[in-house]
Amino acid sequence: MSHTPTGVVIATRDRSERLARTLRRLLVLPERPEILVVDNASTDGTRAMLARDFPEVRVLALPVNHGAIARNHGARALDTPYVAFSDDDSWWAPGALGRAAGLMDTHPRLGLVSARTLVGPAEEPDPLNDVLATSPLGPAKDLPGTQVLGFLACACVVRREAYLEAGGFHPLLFFGGEETLLAYDLAARGWGVTHCTDVIAHHHPDPAPRTGRPARMLRNEVLTSWLRRPLPHALTRTRALARDAPHDPAARQALRETLVRLPAALRARAPLPPHVERAARTLDGAHP
Repeated sequence: MSHTPTGVVIATRDRSERLARTLRRLLVLPERPEILVVDNASTDGTRAMLARDFPEVRVLALPVNHGAIARNHGARALDTPYVAFSDDDSWWAPGALGRAAGLMDTHPRLGLVSARTLVGPAEEPDPLNDVLATSPLGPAKDLPGTQVLGFLACACVVRREAYLEAGGFHPLLFFGGEETLLAYDLAARGWGVTHCTDVIAHHHPDPAPRTGRPARMLRNEVLTSWLRRPLPHALTRTRALARDAPHDPAARQALRETLVRLPAALRARAPLPPHVERAARTLDGAHP
């Protein structure tokens, strides 16, 4: 059993140099969290590097790439009440994990804390910070910060019980824009999802865009609609994607991948409770 209430899960694949930099940052945190790296079948020597340079870090080696679902494996493997997620290019500011754990301790309905994220060496605020901080869902009496239905997966802390109860990140989405569906599923079970500006994470993403990411983001946005939103909403989003497909390669790829996954999405469909659907519509109106 860890002596700290928060463990850190890092899902990684073939980015050993960036992972090493992240681990060096995390290992000097005053909270001294337990760190678990979930390796998505890397082929670049990641596991050898971890064994050689970071023997104090736990490693869960997956035989194939599970994408974002690697975080689910990591959360199940830890026994800390709270789990912070980092990517191999993000880490937590000193004191941030202690602050998040204190919020969780004080607010028993709080299921997920979304951090304020600072980007790159210049520590520029991520544009999403302001979107989340000004969420029209506002505060709740029994929760800190501002209620949201979105966050950055590389900069959030979850209550492990709530995360596992909600099923974690959904396997159908694999990777890319997977956060909204988890926020929906937490809120549908009564857990609070909030953005707290005094919990700070750092993110140093690779400036080179990841191949296929725009298409995955579009695909998963539409699949999330089919999984949880009313059918008219899902149909509207799908028609919009089809409209863009002839002249947008990302939309064309997204539409093709959506249609392949649509039968599975319909089998797993579970519409949101009315109060969460109302909140989702409020956010649709604020950020169309």
